[in-house]
Amino acid sequence: MDDVLVTGLGALSPLGAGADAFWRGMHKADTAPSRVPDPLAHMDHPLMYLVPEADIPDGPEEQDGLPLGRGSRFALAAAREAVADAGLAVLEGPETTGGGLDPRRVAVALSTGMGDTDLHEGWWTGGAPASGRWAPPFPSASVVGGWFGAQGVNTCVSNACAASGYALSVGADLIRSGEADVVIAGGAEAYSRTALACFNRLGAIDPERCRPFAAERQGTVFGEGAAVLVLESATHARARGARTVYGRLAGAGWSCDAYHATAPEPSGEQIERAMREALREAGAGTGTESGAEPGSGGLGFVIPHGTGTELNDVVESRVLDALTPRTPLYSVKALIGHTGGAAGAFAALAASLVLRHRTLPPNVPVGERDPECAVPLPSGSAPMTGAYGLVNAYAFGGNNISLVFGEAAA
Repeated sequence: MDDVLVTGLGALSPLGAGADAFWRGMHKADTAPSRVPDPLAHMDHPLMYLVPEADIPDGPEEQDGLPLGRGSRFALAAAREAVADAGLAVLEGPETTGGGLDPRRVAVALSTGMGDTDLHEGWWTGGAPASGRWAPPFPSASVVGGWFGAQGVNTCVSNACAASGYALSVGADLIRSGEADVVIAGGAEAYSRTALACFNRLGAIDPERCRPFAAERQGTVFGEGAAVLVLESATHARARGARTVYGRLAGAGWSCDAYHATAPEPSGEQIERAMREALREAGAGTGTESGAEPGSGGLGFVIPHGTGTELNDVVESRVLDALTPRTPLYSVKALIGHTGGAAGAFAALAASLVLRHRTLPPNVPVGERDPECAVPLPSGSAPMTGAYGLVNAYAFGGNNISLVFGEAAA
């Protein structure tokens, strides 16, 4: 079966515009949430890790006569960078163009939890909707597909905080099944008053910052932005002479707790199942299977879901301690907050950068650790060991996905 390679990266995040800015921010290991500039955010903790307005590239405010919300603009900015990074040309017309790309074999799988809610909430105008015209709530995949000229599958996955992990897995499946040669995959999320108010009502927002696995954590803090990866079959990448390969999406595992609308199943049985399936498909050793120890060609790092909420962190920690002992963790959410439907894509972006640079950046300090979360969170930068990275993303409804990214063959 053909390998699924990562040949392009794009990002727009609280760290600024671009994947390079994201990598620099990972090494700086310091960020904090801001108060949202929403005059109607009447809630206890109106905090969020926001994309700096100065870093949002200029872009169209509508496409094909339909208005574009903040989330779609984020997705389009990240997709443009990822496509340029991969050395692909925007497609025009039904014929084979763009340096040998067939638009019928280019797909888009993007995700979002809340979509373009700003078009309906109108938070920056003091309450008036941004547009009196109808606007679809989840247009990000069609927006990117329409801009690029992709005539393959264009799909938007929206199963909450696992969404972009699923989108990446769907993209890999499209390539492995022969349905596509190239897939623009990832996720985007923007501030939503509705989402933030709901989590305030749940008592699930930390009043200070996102502090996964910390003893004093009191919930999560959301972030916004977009992360996009270009996935490509190894055969296609080789034929067109792809200039950069960050790694490969080597394995994926899906599961569902079928337990509760919001809470994870306490034993962690189904999140362990997803991790095991992803590791098995990738052939990555964990230290408890296949006789492989971290650093011996097996699993080198984990990017956990780790939201900063009480039960989620404990359940995930127990499974990681049992399945991937001593494997170092890197917490993306401690850096940029919980980006909802884009969280899995940001974790995949971080994993791809770690594999490319062979370096695991320092974690953002979160304070004293919870003794029930016995997982290693290195405070300093270190050379990456092993050949694989595990990415986890979980969601309301018990939706779980684990992805394994590995080094690409020469």
